[in-house]
Amino acid sequence: MMAHAAAIDALRALLGDRLTTGESHRDQHGRNEAWYPLALPDAVAFPESTEEVAEIVRICNAHDCPITPYAIGSSLEGQHLPIKGGLSLDMMRMNKVLAVNDADLNCVVQPGITREELNTELRATGLFFPIDPGANASIGGMAATRASGTMAVRYGTMRENILALEAVMADGTVIRTGSQARKSATGYDLTHLLIGSEGTLGIITEVTLKLQGQPEAVSAATCRFESVEAAVNCVILTIQSGIPMARIELVNDMMVRGFNIHNDAGLPEKPHLFLEFHGSPAGVAEQAKAFGEIAADFGATGFVHAKKPEDRTRLWAMRHGGHYATSALEPGKRTMATDICVPISKLAEAVVRAEDRTRALGLTCTIVGHVGDGNFHCGLRVDPDDAEELKRCKDFVNELNDLALSLGGTVSGEHGIGIGKQAYMQREHGSALTYMRAIKTAFDPNNILNPGKLLPPGN
Repeated sequence: MMAHAAAIDALRALLGDRLTTGESHRDQHGRNEAWYPLALPDAVAFPESTEEVAEIVRICNAHDCPITPYAIGSSLEGQHLPIKGGLSLDMMRMNKVLAVNDADLNCVVQPGITREELNTELRATGLFFPIDPGANASIGGMAATRASGTMAVRYGTMRENILALEAVMADGTVIRTGSQARKSATGYDLTHLLIGSEGTLGIITEVTLKLQGQPEAVSAATCRFESVEAAVNCVILTIQSGIPMARIELVNDMMVRGFNIHNDAGLPEKPHLFLEFHGSPAGVAEQAKAFGEIAADFGATGFVHAKKPEDRTRLWAMRHGGHYATSALEPGKRTMATDICVPISKLAEAVVRAEDRTRALGLTCTIVGHVGDGNFHCGLRVDPDDAEELKRCKDFVNELNDLALSLGGTVSGEHGIGIGKQAYMQREHGSALTYMRAIKTAFDPNNILNPGKLLPPGN
């Protein structure tokens, strides 16, 4: 802590009791949902305005004190872990909806509001925000990690649903990027440069989001298949046929076992698809019928429809809780979570090879996927103290990432890089990594913003 004592003293003078060095707060902000070890900050700050964030950053920049933005702490690649010590900047007190512009289908929010809180606030307007990663994540964290979710196949990811940002840069300057207009041809696209930058280029303090109208009719269903390959090939043909799915999610038999243990789901332990259709009553019925005909050709059985709102809520709450259902398998271990995204035509090959490889390695692995856009996740149960098991898990992740790149895909469609996937950045981006490092240096010359994340060490 002594290395950053001057910064902490200055921050305490600014924030009073909203700057803490207490052990419990530091411990909370140094933990993660994945398998990474504890990484304690020297202090935790709780700002309540953009102006405070800007002054905090100025102080830290003057004293070379690292800053790691923090919200819910649900990221799975360690983005929020203060691995260089310094300050954990907890944004959760900045959680207001600042404006809802119904006529323009957008809203302006602070970064600490969660996706569920936002949609509760929007309920009376007839609008909703569709991006829904598994955790009830903060909007700022979702922007910083370019989050996705179960409805990305229809509504896109955070990248497509952010119009503008306010951000504090490394020297404390506050900038605004973008506008409420739906498109622009002016200047460099700083909005989309900051989206997905994982807090390494600036600290997001305000987000302008696109909103969607609540669909007139919604219908959800589940069905099961005899193999993962059949389920995924069904998805591929569904997407290629142009059926406008709102959600089409894969869960493998091991994930179903987790749901049965954690949620008492009572599902047959076979690969399933979880589905949802949005539109007019006639449109939803037509979509469901068209999907059913395709699914039948791939041997789908056991269709269960969830037409009541409470049944749909229960279904998607279970799916969003997949990380915790994975934790119910092999109690006492941690979950090494990873994801890749491949072209839709290569999805079946990627999923089948992933499942076959984990079985060959003797690993307990759940597979869930937003497979409508080629993205799927593997949850490996691992004892971090078992060196041999940890190596098998890491070997599998390495093989999976190489597979994604060989199929023309990416090493992460959703989780991001953090500290977990830095080793693959050179493989995926090659010479472009030099320009990413140049951007980081230009934006943050003292390397105080979430240092040690996203970009691998190098010149």
